[in-house]
Amino acid sequence: MKEFAGLVHLFVASFLFYFASFMVIPAITDVTMEAVCPGRDECSVAIYLSGFQNAVMGMGALLVTPIVGNLSDRYGRKALLTLPVTMAIFPLFVLACNRTETYFYVYYAANIVAGMFCSGSMHCLCLAYVADHVGPRRRAAAFGLLSGVSAAGFVAGTLTARFLSTSSTFQVATAVAVAATLYLRAFLPDSGGGVSCGDEACDPLLQDSPCSSSASSSDEELSPKLSPHKGGLPSLSDMTTLLTGSVALSGAATVTFFYSLGEHGLQTALMYYLKAQFGYSKDEFANLLLIAGTAGMLSQLTVMPILAPILGEEILLTIGLLGGCTHVFLYGIAWSYWVPYFGASFVILSAFVHPSIRANVSKNVGSNEQGIAQGCISGISSFASILGPLIFTPLTAWFLSESQPFNFKGFSILCAGFCSLIAFIISLRMRGAQSSGCKKNTVQHEQA
Repeated sequence: MKEFAGLVHLFVASFLFYFASFMVIPAITDVTMEAVCPGRDECSVAIYLSGFQNAVMGMGALLVTPIVGNLSDRYGRKALLTLPVTMAIFPLFVLACNRTETYFYVYYAANIVAGMFCSGSMHCLCLAYVADHVGPRRRAAAFGLLSGVSAAGFVAGTLTARFLSTSSTFQVATAVAVAATLYLRAFLPDSGGGVSCGDEACDPLLQDSPCSSSASSSDEELSPKLSPHKGGLPSLSDMTTLLTGSVALSGAATVTFFYSLGEHGLQTALMYYLKAQFGYSKDEFANLLLIAGTAGMLSQLTVMPILAPILGEEILLTIGLLGGCTHVFLYGIAWSYWVPYFGASFVILSAFVHPSIRANVSKNVGSNEQGIAQGCISGISSFASILGPLIFTPLTAWFLSESQPFNFKGFSILCAGFCSLIAFIISLRMRGAQSSGCKKNTVQHEQA
């Protein structure tokens, strides 16, 4: 019961955090354009500023997230969770005061610093907290619930922004971010590394299958892949050793990189592409985000908990990647203003991707390595967030400018879709390798 209460408090704190963070997204494009290029619908400077911001935040998150995850294994999740939820308050507060050009650039700098600590660390630490309390064979569903709570925060924040003025949006977001910090400090019970709940305690009704028992049925069978760190700070060789410790981990890392590269490419281009192609503004952005967020929330709160125990995270990952490819390609070839809305509905499938990857990683490391393992995967996603803006920002600006080589404004988004397609192909190969390994282990078990 204590473990269940801890998860509930974590879900509430996560909901409030993402509610505040996502509430400002529909408004930030208009705020940026008004501060940098007032009165214009197309502005390369704004695109480059956003791309540079995402790249620097990704670089910072790449360095910070594995360290924060590893420190949480040693000193507890609650102490480290306080860092991102507190840092998220400051940039919101700046724009809550004013949105003139000067305030925008102060926000811009503050948001870069906060993003280094928030963009990867919050999700990484929440996943490690869940892994401390949920057995390996239930983690795919539990991670899906956590992502569903995040998606619920996304939907609630976007819906709230739809009916608020721009100034009120940032003021309410600041208040909610403060509430998230206070709630986390007051109610969330601490959870240190190495206390992961075993299957017998968490999942007493689950029975082992030959493949799952031969792969990783308990933490005792998962010997640590890293030696204890005296200083608590993992080196690059430590993280490389961890990620190359098995086919499952290396495959998950590769899929994460290519899928995240496509995701960040889409995020870099989408808002400016829709504004230039169809004249989208704050309300249209909010409508689109609401469709995507609602689809993701319903998928992770209802569909994934039902399908995960039946299909397993490997099959869900493949389905999710296929849905993600379709989702991005529809944006890129949109021929009318309503096509992006239709494409956003495929998030109901692509929402499977990240929880499935995280569950696969979590099952293949010991309980005292949950934080650093999730931090490494977040670090890879952050590395993709560095490359994404560097690649897709100039590509987007080029194809939205008057000097475009040919008339195809969605070309950069189409390229992002091909990154997702590569991740899908790799997942098929990874699933085939894991199935072969499972059959081999089963045969050896029967012969013994």
